[in-house]
Amino acid sequence: MAKSALDILKEAILLERRGKAFYSTVARQTESEAARKIFEMMAAEEDDHINYLSKQFAYYQQHNEFMKNEDAGDTDDSAVMEILSQEIKNQVEAAGFEAAAISAAMDFETRAVKIYSDRAEAATDPHEKEMYQMLADWEKGHHYWLHKINEDLKEQIWYDNNFWPF
Repeated sequence: MAKSALDILKEAILLERRGKAFYSTVARQTESEAARKIFEMMAAEEDDHINYLSKQFAYYQQHNEFMKNEDAGDTDDSAVMEILSQEIKNQVEAAGFEAAAISAAMDFETRAVKIYSDRAEAATDPHEKEMYQMLADWEKGHHYWLHKINEDLKEQIWYDNNFWPF
């Protein structure tokens, strides 16, 4: 049975709340200042997504259609993330808690991208299609930075443990 638009919005809000809870928990528990900043930024962005989706949900309940999309508050954090990704390499053990959290976050973002991309593809309402594509693109940005940090940490563990065959 096909899910209703409201069911899908509920699922999206829940996904974002889980992401926010995860990122907030990691930010509180990490000893790395750079990791704390990254996870706090990601939690704040998930909060923006929750607020945006909640507005869409309320609008859909009242009007039985999606509202025209607006910028949901995501900014281009690429300069900040570049600096933090360099700092995190100096503060985080490649096989430690923060690295594991980054890996788990990548999986979380991959799942979000798939859910949002699939829904954008299946949607017939142009505003719904645009909203889910925008969400998928945001999550792709999160995944990009997490992947970059993860790759840097993997390189670090190779060097730290002399895994090179030459």
